[in-house]
Amino acid sequence: MGRLRWWHLPQVLPVERQLFSPEPWSERLFWSELGQVDTRHYLVALRGEDVVGYAGLCDYPDEAFVQTLAVAPHAQGEGLGTRLLDALLVEAARRGQRVVSLEVRADNDPALRLYTRHGFRRTHLRRGYYPGGVDALVLTRRS
Repeated sequence: MGRLRWWHLPQVLPVERQLFSPEPWSERLFWSELGQVDTRHYLVALRGEDVVGYAGLCDYPDEAFVQTLAVAPHAQGEGLGTRLLDALLVEAARRGQRVVSLEVRADNDPALRLYTRHGFRRTHLRRGYYPGGVDALVLTRRS
C-alpha cells in the first residue's frame, strides 16, 4: 500500500465508475483532492501494477473524515477494505484526530459491517441523499 498519485488515476477512474455510479468522482475532483496535501491523505493498493483499491482521509480542524474507500470488485472479500481503513485510522491518530466520521449508503451492507467492526456508530441520517432515494448514514468513531 502506498500513496495515491496522479499516475494511478487512469486505473482508479474505472473502478470509481463501477462502484459509485451514477455519481462517481470525476478526474478533476481526484486531482483537486490530491492537490490538497496538507489536509488530505490518499492511499492506493496495488496488485503488481494494477490498482485494486484506494482510500482517502480529510483532516478537518475538529475531526477526520473518510472521503472514500473502494475495493475493485474482483479483489473484494480479501480483507483489503480492512487494511485500507486501518491505515486511514492510523493516519488520523498520527494527526491527533480522536474523531473520525464517514458517510455510507444505508443499503451498503458489506461497508456497514466493516465500519461497525471498526467501532463506527450511526450519528446522523440523510434521507434520500443518494440517487434512487437511498438514505445516507453518517457514522462516527471516537477514540
